[in-house]
Amino acid sequence: MTQIILNGAPHQVAPGATLTDLMEALALPHQALALAVNRNVVPRQQWRERGLQPGDQVDLVHAIGGG
Repeated sequence: MTQIILNGAPHQVAPGATLTDLMEALALPHQALALAVNRNVVPRQQWRERGLQPGDQVDLVHAIGGG
């Protein structure tokens, strides 16, 4: 397993996992979410290609609408 930091807490993912794999493992809908890896926002179109490395800091942010 590969250890990353997800929203400040240790989290294990399979070796070679991508951001899409992480989202599927967490069973979270992809809509209204933003992901940053090591403080860099990753566009949704790149989630399938963006592999996770040991120690990567992943921040998952839910978008909330307001008025």
